[in-house]
Order: sequence, then structure tokens, then C-alpha cells
Amino acid sequence: MAGAGMDKQPQQVAAMFDKVAARYDVTNDVLSLGQDRRWRRAVVAAVDPAPGQRILDLAAGTGTSSVPFVMRGALVVPCDFSVGMLTVGKRERPRLPFVAGDAVRLPFRDHTFDAVTISFGLRNVAEYAAALVEMLRVTRFGGRLLVCEFSRPTYPPFRKVYVEYLVKALPAIATQVSSNPESYVYLAESIQRWPGQQQLADEIAAAGWGRVEYRNLSGGIVALHRATRL
Repeated sequence: MAGAGMDKQPQQVAAMFDKVAARYDVTNDVLSLGQDRRWRRAVVAAVDPAPGQRILDLAAGTGTSSVPFVMRGALVVPCDFSVGMLTVGKRERPRLPFVAGDAVRLPFRDHTFDAVTISFGLRNVAEYAAALVEMLRVTRFGGRLLVCEFSRPTYPPFRKVYVEYLVKALPAIATQVSSNPESYVYLAESIQRWPGQQQLADEIAAAGWGRVEYRNLSGGIVALHRATRL
């Protein structure tokens, strides 16, 4: 199944992220009103890694999402398809073992990782159903999947306000803080086209994952989907 980024080829999406890499973390912090920090903490808590466990952090960008796993003693591999993001990440966090890779063709052996995470990146994979299967391949039996992604606010009046923010306010704010504001028009559009919580849960199960569950954060702006390789 095609993802929300289906109107763009993978090379186009990667080039877009290359352009925003320089100020990506700062821009995310501003646009999320600081909520991105809370969401990252929720991801780590949901994965609950033990020291020495191997974690694949997909769509890791500059490695911001990988650092908390390192602090818990896990052996984390940050992976991203944007060379620009990896370049910035390697400069800022030289000790992290960054790897360039496409989510639908991961450069890892079967059953390599204890957990695979992808935060705000599955939406940008053109064939995200294939990516979910590929994540299953590289996860050991009993290993975990954690998908953190924008979703659908559960309270209708708030949902209307949120959509207005995406369409109007987000691109305007990005103009002031981002190195490539046009990319955030794509961001707003891709969020609106992304499946809701239950649909994504069903698609994760269809990819072969078991014990699929999710919980909402920030009123459903973001959803954490968790699953296990049985």
C-alpha cells in the first residue's frame, strides 16, 4: 500500500529532508510547541530497552531520537535514507553508528534486533506496508516494534482546530524557523492523508506482527503503535 508520501518518489523525499537537515531539530521543537520531547520520552518508555539490547532506530534523522536509547544502555543503530540528515547527525553525535538505509530494503540480516522503532517516518515511506514486513524480517522472535506517528485527534472540535493549524499556521511558522519552509507544506498534507489509529493497527497486523495495540498522545495528535514478533 502506498504511503502519504506517494506523490513523491523516494529520491524526492530524501532530497527534501536533506534541505531541512540543518535546522530540523529546532524546527520540530517549535512546530510541536515542545511536545516532541514528550513524545520521544513516551517512545523510549514503550520500548523499555534493557542494557545491551540491539535497537534499530529508523528515520532517525540527526540521531535525536537515538540518544535516549544509548542513555539506557542499549546498542542503538540510527538509520535514515537522507544523507543530509546523516551528515548533520554524524557531525553533532560522532559516536553514534549511523547507517544509510531505505525502510523497504534494510541493510541488515534477519533477526538482528530486539526492537525496531520509527518515529514520524513511516508516513514518508511510499510503500509503508512493505516496510512493516521488512521491519519484521530484521526483528528477532519476541522482539518489539514501536511506531510513533501523527494521527487523528479524537475530540471532533479539537480536530477541526488542529487541521486549521496544519493548513495555515504550520507553513507560516516554518517560514520563520526552517531552512526549507516548502517542505512543511508537504508535511501538513501528508499528516492529513495518513491513516487513523485503528487502520494503521490493522495494517501492522496484516504485515505479520502480533499483539498490536496503540495509545494516543496529546489527544490523538500522535499515536504510539506497539507490536511483537511472535
